[in-house]
Amino acid sequence: MRLDTHIHSKYSYDSLSDPAHILKVARRRGLDAISITDHGSMEAYSSSFRSSDPLVIPGMEVKTARGDIIGLFLNEPLMGTDFFEICDQIRNQQGIVVLPHPYRRSCDPEELVSHVDLLEVLNSRSRKQENIRAQALSHRFGVGPITGSDAHTCFEIGRAVTEIDDFCNDLDELRRVLLHADRQCFGSVSPYYISRGFSFGTGMLRKLTSLPYRQ
Repeated sequence: MRLDTHIHSKYSYDSLSDPAHILKVARRRGLDAISITDHGSMEAYSSSFRSSDPLVIPGMEVKTARGDIIGLFLNEPLMGTDFFEICDQIRNQQGIVVLPHPYRRSCDPEELVSHVDLLEVLNSRSRKQENIRAQALSHRFGVGPITGSDAHTCFEIGRAVTEIDDFCNDLDELRRVLLHADRQCFGSVSPYYISRGFSFGTGMLRKLTSLPYRQ
């Protein structure tokens, strides 16, 4: 089973991707499950997703004082900016706490790893050395690894994949498997300046034109 659990849609300030198109691209690229983890929003889930092909894990990315955090298998949006309070909110929803791109934050991620369930060891928008350090961090502290393309454009979807042997037909089963099953994490890094430049340009365009990203 192949998963990409870190994708952004037009409901993030720095992406223009439509949720329905994200699903089509994910299907075309052989993904069995995805999560749309928009910045501070779960509005992508106002769309109706099919229950399979691929499965869609409700998720969200939140910016905190200690860097970004992702909640997977959520029932409702996360509120606030305190890292540890967000962890509690995710667990209160029976969700999974993911530490994305651990070395793209102002604090030492070693202070945070004991509070999360999974650690992103390959992020396609991180630099190679950041991913190498993330892999070492996961191994050193025994925190389960996961990947994420961090796609802000549809061509980036599936650049980083978590592959598990088990195949799940529903979200409850997938939640359990994702925490405990053996997995392989692989993928490639997106062109750094091109991908970053697109997101920066999208964000600036919205600021200058007041183009909405929550519709």
